[in-house]
Amino acid sequence: RGGGPAVTFGPAHDVADLRADEVLALDEALDRLARERPRLAQMVELRFFGGLTFDETAEATGLSVRTAKRDWELARAWLHRAVHG
Repeated sequence: RGGGPAVTFGPAHDVADLRADEVLALDEALDRLARERPRLAQMVELRFFGGLTFDETAEATGLSVRTAKRDWELARAWLHRAVHG
């Protein structure tokens, strides 16, 4: 735009931009998940951001380990679809 010299970015720049876009998309998806499926969002907070194991997550939420694992898989799939379409 503006008639200035053309600037070409190599693959490294494209990857950096993609990662920033994915981070933004993930943040937006987490916000939507928290509104639509609060328990699944809590699972992401505890497992991904908190670093809790399935046993610790189950204890913290009062769920069985099996339910915690199932919720984690659902949350991951939901976020993947939200971010990648």
